Amino acid sequence: MLVSELGEFGVIAHINELIKRENLPANPIWNNIVIGIGDDTAVLKNAKGWQLATTDCLVQNVHFHLEITSWEELGWKAIAVNLSDIAAMGGIPLYALVSLTLPFTTTVANITELYGGMIHIANEFGVAIIGGNIAAAPSLTLHITLLGTSPHKKTLTRSAAKPGDLIGLTGYTGLSAAGLAMFDGKLSFEPSTIQMLRQAHLKPMPRVKEGQLLNDLGITTAIDISDGLIADLTHVCQASKVSAVIKETALPVHPVLKKEFAKTYMDLILSGGEDYELLFTASSALMTRAVQALKCKTTVIGEITAQQSDPVTIMTDEGKMKRPINSGWDHFKSK
Repeated sequence: MLVSELGEFGVIAHINELIKRENLPANPIWNNIVIGIGDDTAVLKNAKGWQLATTDCLVQNVHFHLEITSWEELGWKAIAVNLSDIAAMGGIPLYALVSLTLPFTTTVANITELYGGMIHIANEFGVAIIGGNIAAAPSLTLHITLLGTSPHKKTLTRSAAKPGDLIGLTGYTGLSAAGLAMFDGKLSFEPSTIQMLRQAHLKPMPRVKEGQLLNDLGITTAIDISDGLIADLTHVCQASKVSAVIKETALPVHPVLKKEFAKTYMDLILSGGEDYELLFTASSALMTRAVQALKCKTTVIGEITAQQSDPVTIMTDEGKMKRPINSGWDHFKSK
């Protein structure tokens, strides 16, 4: 079987099974694992609380193109996507390790700009870049490992959603995918629209403080929107053994999407990905508190239900139920 047949999350499940099969239960180190493979970060016990650890990579001509992305934007995004994983757990980011593969044609100015972007966002969130590795290779890749903490020994997870919970969403989804469509299609818009869509796709702002606030409020379930709203809500449903209904009329639609992508904006909103907003679930009372406490736009978009054959269903404005056409990004199945 090829990995393209198994799919990204099938590969992850297979790796998880291999590790479980071959680990040594007698080794006390396994007792320190609170959450292992399958959530936005690993969670480990330490003397003062819980340590969070996550890693991600950006690969040239897969995740980015240097014809479009500046080195400074690339550095920013590499750190941002990892910060978003910490945000999805409600944690505090602390330390970053950076591993690079660099073509021989890379200039010192390129490295200066790349680290300028990384240092800028790291400083904004109080993160120290403490080391890493560099190797020569035919193409550019960035591998970031980010360590954080949850001093109160609690985190947001994908696996705590319950039937009856409401589904909340920070900000807007679809803007990053619209930015990518703008670049790919060489679309022309007003300068302010171009700048906004470029920022959404290349310099996302992770919801770190929002995640911490949700954790402090006692909310237990969250995920960041990286693969797409439908895909990431599906991850929550599968981990929590529930299903979900999204109300199409409740989805926040940014005016730029409705104006410039009139025929495709709903697909961008549901399946676009790389928005790095937070999707979370909570009881009605907790959701009301969260919407009031969060300083960013926050929308209730649906409800968690008992587990059905379809993990996520969309309710149209006529009250009819439909399955999502496009579930979102999968590295091995998305072409």
